[in-house]
Amino acid sequence: MGDTASFDQFVHDHQQALVRYAVLLSGSRADAEDLVQEVLVRIYQRWGELDSPTGTPYAYVRRAVTNEYLSWRRRWSTRHIRSVADLPEGEHLDRPLDERDERLWRLLRELPRQQRAAVVLRYYEDLTDAEIAEVLNCRLPTVRSHVSRGLAALRSAIGMPERAWRGRE
Repeated sequence: MGDTASFDQFVHDHQQALVRYAVLLSGSRADAEDLVQEVLVRIYQRWGELDSPTGTPYAYVRRAVTNEYLSWRRRWSTRHIRSVADLPEGEHLDRPLDERDERLWRLLRELPRQQRAAVVLRYYEDLTDAEIAEVLNCRLPTVRSHVSRGLAALRSAIGMPERAWRGRE
């Protein structure tokens, strides 16, 4: 992929997009920044020797962020206990949310990790089923299932009265 200068340029060009993507996965800007930083540190150590199977460094790093999120969340949940009172309101996005955005954000955070990753890859990263399958390291029918079930859960929850979904928090 290149030398240190190309790594610096890559980080300059793509770090914010990677963090935004990781925010959608992790639900927290702070966690997203940590996740991307962990991936970038590991990749920097081997940057000159990497050969991306997809041909683009961004796709390779996005897949690394996704894989790190999927494994990191398992490790994180066993190492960290956060009180609900300790969670700041709206820490997860850079812009103010309207009520519908906040509700959708909360519902997205409730999806299982694989479904959430598949939905974010489809609708935020605009990837095809084949590209999502490569990122998640699974088969096409599995991708379709994750996206379908994730969307069904979101649609079902959105159709619920406000008081019903608030009780699930």
